[in-house]
Amino acid sequence: MRESDYVLSLRHISKSFPGVKALDDVCIDVRKGTTHILIGENGAGKSTLMKILDGIYRMDEGSILLEGKEVKIENPKAAFQMGISMIHQELNFFPDMTAEQYFFLENEPQKFRGWVDWKTIREKMTKLLKEEGVQYKAYTRIRDLSVSDLQLLEIMKATYSGAKIIIMDEPTSAVSEKDAKRLFEKIEKLKAKGVTVIYISHKMDEIFEIGDYITVLRDGKTIETRSTKEFTRDEVIELMVGRPVDHAYPKEQIPIGEVLFEAKDFTAEGKFHDVNFHICRGEIVGFAGLVGAGRTEVMRAVVGLDSHKSGQLIFKGKSFQAKNIADAGEQGILMASEDRRRYGCVAMRSVQENIALPNLKHFSRFTFIRHRQEGKECAERIKELNVKTPSLKTLIVNLSGGNQQKVILARILVANPDLLILDEPTRGIDVGAKYEIYKIMTEIARHGVGIIMVSSELPELIGMCDRMYVMREGTVAGELAREEMTQTNVMRLAAN
Repeated sequence: MRESDYVLSLRHISKSFPGVKALDDVCIDVRKGTTHILIGENGAGKSTLMKILDGIYRMDEGSILLEGKEVKIENPKAAFQMGISMIHQELNFFPDMTAEQYFFLENEPQKFRGWVDWKTIREKMTKLLKEEGVQYKAYTRIRDLSVSDLQLLEIMKATYSGAKIIIMDEPTSAVSEKDAKRLFEKIEKLKAKGVTVIYISHKMDEIFEIGDYITVLRDGKTIETRSTKEFTRDEVIELMVGRPVDHAYPKEQIPIGEVLFEAKDFTAEGKFHDVNFHICRGEIVGFAGLVGAGRTEVMRAVVGLDSHKSGQLIFKGKSFQAKNIADAGEQGILMASEDRRRYGCVAMRSVQENIALPNLKHFSRFTFIRHRQEGKECAERIKELNVKTPSLKTLIVNLSGGNQQKVILARILVANPDLLILDEPTRGIDVGAKYEIYKIMTEIARHGVGIIMVSSELPELIGMCDRMYVMREGTVAGELAREEMTQTNVMRLAAN
């Protein structure tokens, strides 16, 4: 095909950050009206490449051609005007804005003399939300939306703009299977209208379901581009990581100790009710359920992030109640949130600071911080968990999602908890990084730590957990032993 036959051509794109070459001579051609999958390990350069296309970053070398003509994309507004819209993996939001304000930002209908037509905005937004089957209102604050709601709002915003090229960076990482199917239907409708979708994902099932072409990136370089039909799943994984991956889940049989934590009739009005579960030392216990089943809400209440109305919590044989998350940590219970950006890390602080800040008591003597000990222990944890970072001083925001998650785990390891709650620990993380996270979990459990794993990905729950609780409509619908854990059994309980 000629260059003019492609809606987009990326030619010899290179980009470096201090200490890291993120992209190295990347070349990709994208056909009009197709879904072009971009896949690779965290840190392979996928998001960096798309941020160049969206005008957030500037390339050091290379050129961008839209429909055969070279263009210069100076900023996101310029990209938008050229018909390029991007849904980011880590959402940038304005917490005090309403959904309708955020949706129509910089595109507000106006009356006269620049006055915003709020009545029209409310009518349009209400209609859109109704069409999408969304439950929240047009005037709902962004801060009150879940990760799933935010993702869906971004998807609606991009499709509403009428873009010619829509970039979706892990759009289904925090949405239900039902919402994902709805997205895939939208993508097919967009393609029928000649819209091109560039789709970044680590989920093999959806890649082969919706992808027309696949480009594999590794270490900032283009490895292979082919029609999806010409790839096998194992081949894609091997090209991504540069080696065969024989076992997806490194589950080991670890001796299970005494009961560590127990919840009895745990209830928070309007969120969950009469929740009963327990976990033993050295055990990995999964929590499955559809989006909105109450899994995250239960865990937030356990660590004191949210209040609860009634019920009893027993930890290490004694009654337990956390005033706040710091109090829970001091008592030996830590939680890694599903939303890394909002709750998991301090974006504009270094890797070392993100590990050390919650552990200052550990690194302090009297009122003085022992900086040498802090640096030494942080370096040891980074090496132990194989975190890919130029240095401890690198801002955590400059790391890939998988490496950010490892930094959060490094912080937890320094704190040495008895109970660890992991909420969507592999969300937005590639196959290779997932495997490393699973190995870390296994090692933590080996030391007698109880691990609660909340996940929307049934294969990883089935692959890694000793037992599983399935939640439905705010309560535990059933408990499954390892030999009973199948996708059919889980979905039967989750969906009644």
